[in-house]
Amino acid sequence: MRINSIMYHDVVRSGDFASSGFAGAHADIYKLDATLFEEHLKTLATDGIESLNVGQIDEDKLARTVAITFDDGGESAYTVAADILEKYGFHGHFFIATDFIDTDTFLKTRQIRELHARGHIIGSHSASHPTRMAYCTEEEMRREWRTSTEKLADITGGAGTVASVPGGYFSRQVAETAAECGIRILFNSEPVTKVYDVNGCSVLGRFTIKQDTPAETVRRIASGNMSYRLGQFAFWNTKKAAKSLGGELYLSLTRKYLAK
Repeated sequence: MRINSIMYHDVVRSGDFASSGFAGAHADIYKLDATLFEEHLKTLATDGIESLNVGQIDEDKLARTVAITFDDGGESAYTVAADILEKYGFHGHFFIATDFIDTDTFLKTRQIRELHARGHIIGSHSASHPTRMAYCTEEEMRREWRTSTEKLADITGGAGTVASVPGGYFSRQVAETAAECGIRILFNSEPVTKVYDVNGCSVLGRFTIKQDTPAETVRRIASGNMSYRLGQFAFWNTKKAAKSLGGELYLSLTRKYLAK
């Protein structure tokens, strides 16, 4: 099975990046102005691409559907993104780092409950959003998944079975511990469409959307344009190697570069 998935973070108005989610230059790379986000969705809808709910997959329609996901749990999911999604007939998969619920710039409990009631998918993005999830111990991974899924289940009234991996640091062990904690669908950040199974947990890739990603690029991703997909795949693997070899040094240098 192949599934088209795209990854957003925060959608803000008037370029106010500090209004939602994590702060800083690195986080801002993945935040979009609401005007551009609406252009993305309008382009998808005009092209006949429909919204995919990963919990209700119709394999006959997969080629013309896309799962629209949001990481971190910034408050703009409720204040901005959801209304625009619904305007064009889409819904979102909102993955929430639960330790930040009810804090400044992040989703509040009542907002999560309402997003769920409106038909959006609520999932885990870990509890504390560890910088390098793949380098946590197995017990730390289990604690991140278990704590977050239980908290979200308490808020929404349903079991937490969908999640995404924070920070792009994925490993088989991350998926194995997610499966142990009842997660049945796990998104990582690898730009691929093929779905594979790890102990009963379906692992899905995603194509990353950044602050300046044009609507036409999003349309090409969702409609299966191979040239763009291969380009992002090559870049992602180069970045993955740098992360693996550089470790904490890679993160430190990235922060210093962005600070300039």
